[in-house]
Amino acid sequence: MKSLTETRPKPMIEVAGRPLVDHALAQLGDIAIRVANLHYLPDALDKYLTSAGLETVFEETLLETGGGLKNALPFLKGDAVFTMNTDAVWKGPTAADILSKAWDPEKMDALLLVVPKSQAHAHLGSGDFELTTDGQLRRGQSYIYTGMQILKTAPVAAVEETHFSLNRVWEDLFAQGRIYGVEYSGHWCDVGHPDGIAIAETMLKDC
Repeated sequence: MKSLTETRPKPMIEVAGRPLVDHALAQLGDIAIRVANLHYLPDALDKYLTSAGLETVFEETLLETGGGLKNALPFLKGDAVFTMNTDAVWKGPTAADILSKAWDPEKMDALLLVVPKSQAHAHLGSGDFELTTDGQLRRGQSYIYTGMQILKTAPVAAVEETHFSLNRVWEDLFAQGRIYGVEYSGHWCDVGHPDGIAIAETMLKDC
């Protein structure tokens, strides 16, 4: 985000008059336990989130997506958790509700929320996954990962390293046939780069 993050962390960048973190929190629905990992310029974000009832965990060094989640596990309850990124804006149904309705812990260790490329905006990649007829995920390019999922905690806790990507966990689940996807029916915009701000604001107005 270049100069936009010189004095504030990315989750505090505003889109349509609201910080990105608010757009993310709106997608959590009725999830009661909310924990946020902080690293860059954490003070303002910590104050903002704790005033909204969240617990915060500070990463002195970046632990990546998997290591960050492993670091936060002591603050979470249950054997499965929702995880999400804050650099996206959504228009449509609440993301957590879609995941909750599709979640089947008997056959799933991970359920990722994906969006068709036709409903994704400002995303710079070529695509992430394919969905099989039974809902299992495969690597491919038809769907884009929205940054939100339900994931069982045991595969994360089992990784011995402290710094690792969730892709490492996913690869194990691919091999076991335990990673699934569900399609987001609304529109989703990647705001991980400066051009995404204006595109997201247009999406909110026009889609």
